[in-house]
Amino acid sequence: MPLPAQFSPAATFEAPLEMLAACHGRIRRQCETLRRLVPHVAAHGADQQARQAAQAVLRYFDTAAVHHHRDEEQDLFPALLEAMAGSDAVCLRELSEGLRAEHRELDACWRALRSGLQRLAEGDAAGFQADAARALAQAYEQHIAREDAELLPLAARLLDANALREIGQAMQTRRGLGATPRP
Repeated sequence: MPLPAQFSPAATFEAPLEMLAACHGRIRRQCETLRRLVPHVAAHGADQQARQAAQAVLRYFDTAAVHHHRDEEQDLFPALLEAMAGSDAVCLRELSEGLRAEHRELDACWRALRSGLQRLAEGDAAGFQADAARALAQAYEQHIAREDAELLPLAARLLDANALREIGQAMQTRRGLGATPRP
């Protein structure tokens, strides 16, 4: 079971919307790995490929996916709401609240899968729950499709260069990288 490339050409913190969109691509690849892992484990158990795939998915969803949700909730959603100040922001509030709720649902799906995936990464296929893997992959696919179709185009239309720069700097700082000074 060949694993998909774990990293794609990365957008920079100076282009946070592109960075979020690139993250969606990486999430899709991790979901594809989960989908392919289900029949692979059924056929081969916790062989080396299954363990490596499980470890890669664990690393991704324990770190990058967590950062991604925080980037949206702590930086992008508030910036969009501020950009809408003074006008009817009801639709935007509903969108951001709905996406926040989906983040909580995704977190719950991840928690349901994580321990079995951890056991698989350690060589025990018995705890791997195929239904939980499929559920997480499907939930993420639907969620990022909504963000790609609604959230990111809205952000590109409403946020100016200063707001985007602030979002990118906040994302960078949250990862402990510090913001690079601008000339």
